[in-house]
Amino acid sequence: MSLMEFKQAPWRFSNSIYQKSALAMSPAPEYASSEVLLASLYRTIGFESASEGSVPQAGRDLDRRIQKLREKSQLPPSGAVIGVDAWHTVLHGILESPKLPNQSSKRFVQVTPLVPGAAIFSGSARLSSNSWPAGSLIRRMVCLGSKDQESAQRLWKHLFDSLSVNDKDDFFARWLEQETSSWNQGAGTWSLARIPEEEATTLTASDFQEIHFLPARRFAKDLQAIMQAKDSMTRRQWTSLLEAVLRLGAVSHVTWLCDVHARIWSCLSAALTEGAAPNEKEVRIAIFPEAPQYMAYGGKALQGIKDKVSSYLNARLGINTLLWSLKQIGTPYEGDFSSSKGIAALCQHIQNHRNALLRAGTLETIIDIREQEARALLCRKGIGSNLLEFARHALGQRQTAVPLLRGYDQGYILKKKGSSPSSPWIVSLGPVAVLALVHCALAGMGGPRSIHRLGLHLEAYGVTVDKHEIARNDLGHQLRMLGLVLDSPDAESGMLLLPPFHTSQVLQEYEHE
Repeated sequence: MSLMEFKQAPWRFSNSIYQKSALAMSPAPEYASSEVLLASLYRTIGFESASEGSVPQAGRDLDRRIQKLREKSQLPPSGAVIGVDAWHTVLHGILESPKLPNQSSKRFVQVTPLVPGAAIFSGSARLSSNSWPAGSLIRRMVCLGSKDQESAQRLWKHLFDSLSVNDKDDFFARWLEQETSSWNQGAGTWSLARIPEEEATTLTASDFQEIHFLPARRFAKDLQAIMQAKDSMTRRQWTSLLEAVLRLGAVSHVTWLCDVHARIWSCLSAALTEGAAPNEKEVRIAIFPEAPQYMAYGGKALQGIKDKVSSYLNARLGINTLLWSLKQIGTPYEGDFSSSKGIAALCQHIQNHRNALLRAGTLETIIDIREQEARALLCRKGIGSNLLEFARHALGQRQTAVPLLRGYDQGYILKKKGSSPSSPWIVSLGPVAVLALVHCALAGMGGPRSIHRLGLHLEAYGVTVDKHEIARNDLGHQLRMLGLVLDSPDAESGMLLLPPFHTSQVLQEYEHE
């Protein structure tokens, strides 16, 4: 690979140093609802042989097989408890997940990912064979949210155990897992797929300890809290809570990566144009945001995310152009691009070869590539457009083709401000998301706590909320409707949070915490 080839296809040919970085956005997110995130997580963690691209075809094959058996009045496969017609009703009625408005005329199997077996034939991001692996994004978050590879593997194993259907699950979940296995014999065996060595990228110990704002770390802790609550409810209730945490954690993590990229580019750009060479501590302060505000409760969300995505795209072009330019002038950077120390070393490397880079026209090359990719930088196509689609569908309440099913999704983070299709998306938690986040905020604590804890918890994901407004806005209304607050004149904002579930008040200590 060379700089010339990179210029011809800058989004396809990233520098190998950049690609291997723990801070690289891998995989690149596209469309994904909360159910797609969970279904893909099932496949990533437990069905190693089931690729994302095989899912739509598996769904079509299952649907055709059921239809043939119904037409010929034949018996179901061995091991199945119910008849063919009843199983058809389960898939296309009881378990069916609402289709989007643009999918109303399409025929495909789409069910709620209640058990792992359902992910074999349903829940891919696309109906074609080139779906992106959303579960790999969750796996990357587990790694970055853990202090080392051993902790990441342990948390991953614990998550697998929780996602597995066992004797503690409710009867319906156990029956459904058995039934899906009977109808998909030979499709794959549910077993732990450990995090591959090359994927188990974690932050350095110094960065992990010194970074104040790290959504992946908050997500890892919240996963532990959600897993602890599993035995307190039905499988359907638990997966709904898990989806709420997955969707907020995933988008917050991606937005954080966008933010970090922009900050890294600022450092590298200063090294090139001004000869700046900050040390490791200065770089850490510069590239990792301390208390960012990605979304404000009650405010419009997508424009702020779009700005972050655009800055990420701009930074990605600049970073890769610099790395390829260093190679072109015969002084490639071969160090680390995953830590403050590595970025500081790269800044020093750029400063050392600054004159050669300027003579080679690196600044002009960056400008040319930006002009060439202007539409992509405006998020009108390609990666930027995909990232916005990801944020909108992962966070937003599901828009359904059938109006009667519009209340299906209750774990949303964003909702439409009005009924018009052009109404903006505003930050407003659904009741399931409220339950999940209150539980996570109070995990490991006994008795009521200040409402301020929920605000701090949301801030750990980049969502700001005015604690003085909670009592008067829709969040306060949701909390009261769900019985999660006590009115107390001595508490902040006059409200105390109540734990929603009767789980152990002491979380098992994990090293990643």
